[in-house]
Amino acid sequence: MKRSWEYIKFVLLFGLVVFLFSFTKQRNGSRNLTKINIEFLDENSPFITRNTVNKLLIQNYDSVTSIRKDKLVLKEVESRLLENEMILDAEVYINLNGSLGAKITQRNPLGRVAASPDYYIDDRGERMPLSVVYTARVPLVTGVSESNFKKVTPLLRAIDGDPFMKSSVIGLELQQNGNIELRLRKHNFKVLFGKPEAIANKFQNFKAFYKKTKQDNKLSSYKLVNLQFGDQVVATKI
Repeated sequence: MKRSWEYIKFVLLFGLVVFLFSFTKQRNGSRNLTKINIEFLDENSPFITRNTVNKLLIQNYDSVTSIRKDKLVLKEVESRLLENEMILDAEVYINLNGSLGAKITQRNPLGRVAASPDYYIDDRGERMPLSVVYTARVPLVTGVSESNFKKVTPLLRAIDGDPFMKSSVIGLELQQNGNIELRLRKHNFKVLFGKPEAIANKFQNFKAFYKKTKQDNKLSSYKLVNLQFGDQVVATKI
């Protein structure tokens, strides 16, 4: 009898817990959201405004406080965000306090293609439209189309990852023979980089040449620097 009573108490207690859990969940789900928290995870300046993200999050609603928590389908909201051409990744969630959160990772442009209209090449080697909010300070790329992005993207990635080259290179031209020519900030001479091969070695050679020539105050006496010959730098004077 004692064992039966303990079993009955366990069933009643378990039933009470289930009831309270279901009641709390239903009550919590029927509540409206309270606010929106938007977080940009990348280091880029915003190519998309918080206001635009806000509108994508609450599309078809007047405000976030008019949305019931149990009526919001997070996967659908994430899909809307990912349709925006400035966004690479998005995570949408609801906090226990009822706030709607969004973690946004933007696309990363590496070069601006001179076209009509201009557009960017991002770090995945894909076309990215210009932003009306912010203009990225990246090299101007000429002589390319979407069909040959792969020929310049590795070099653009390397330039972006090298502080000296990133601050120095303002232009990149893909020539018909597949060679690449660089244009520099504050200097008139051109840099014939050649094929996008042995990139790190060519960067090292060029930086050594640049440092030595600058120390000798002779940078202005050159019109072309050729990096195509292994460990040699062939420089042509004016």
